[in-house]
Formats: sequence, C-alpha cells, structure tokens
Amino acid sequence: MKQTEFKMKTEYESKILNINVEDIKDRLEKLGAKKYLERSMRRYVYDINPENKKSWIRLRDDDEKITLTIKEISSYEIDGTKEIEIIVSDFEKTNELLKKLGFMPKAYQENKRISYRLDGVEIEIDFWPKIPPYLEVEGKSIEDVKKTIKLLGFEFSEATSLSTKEVYKKYGLKIHDFKELKF
Repeated sequence: MKQTEFKMKTEYESKILNINVEDIKDRLEKLGAKKYLERSMRRYVYDINPENKKSWIRLRDDDEKITLTIKEISSYEIDGTKEIEIIVSDFEKTNELLKKLGFMPKAYQENKRISYRLDGVEIEIDFWPKIPPYLEVEGKSIEDVKKTIKLLGFEFSEATSLSTKEVYKKYGLKIHDFKELKF
C-alpha cells in the first residue's frame, strides 16, 4: 500500500492592527478590490500536545465551508505559519469525533470577517471580541503581501505576523483565559 506524505503549506500573511474600517473599505474600493464575502465564523481550538503551544488543531465553520486544520508556528515572520487543512461536512460531529480521539476543545471562539480580493491576494477585515478590528493580507508569496500592504497605504514596518493569540496579548488580554469568546 502506497503511503501518502502530507506536506504542510506555508501561509504568507501579515496584519495591520487597530484599523479604521471605513477608511480601509474606501481604499479597497478605490484600488478595485472585489468584496466577495461577509460572514460570521466560529471555531473550536484544541491542543495537540499541551506542552507545545506552537502547534494546535482548529475546527472552523466560516459560513462557506467547515475546515479541520493543524497549524504550526515556527516564527512570527510573514512565512512562519504552516498548515494542513481538510474540508469536513459537519461542525458538531467533527468536534465529537475529536473528543472521542482525546482532543478536548480548550476554547470556542467567534469572529466576523469581510473578505476582498485584489490581484489574487486575499484581504480580510477581521473583527474579534474585546479588541479593535485589524486587516489581514494573505498572498501566494512574501512579495505579494508586501506589495498589497504598500498599495493600501501602509509601510511594511507597520505590519505584523503575530498570531491571534499574540494580538490579544498586545492588548493586555490572554485569549485562552476566555473558554468562550463571543460578541
């Protein structure tokens, strides 16, 4: 039997924190970005190994599809996150299956997102409970992300590739202190 090797995909993404949402929407419109989705998302987060805080499982329903993802952070650089993701058919049943396998959710989280595309780059306006909205730019390369950030009127030095956990920490909050994070 042939064994399949799974290769983790590199995410090329960066964030601009504490944005003015209406200003960003205006900039995106002027650049010709296409808004394609506005949605509420929900997720469960599970530890793979409680001692390794840089690797976890995420089960997410983004109103379009339900995905099960393993994420690993090697650094907080633009290309420091790797992931393997599959589409699953049922949010609650997948949560139950993970529990049967011994993975208990450490948190339930909700957020809202407005999604745009510009020249093949995904641009998201993210809203999370208890913190200001931020912009997330994800492309196929570091150059795509840097170029789009510049087009939006920001310097790359203003961007960060911190995880959501680290963004909360910047605002003096520990995301995992909230067993449920809802609006």
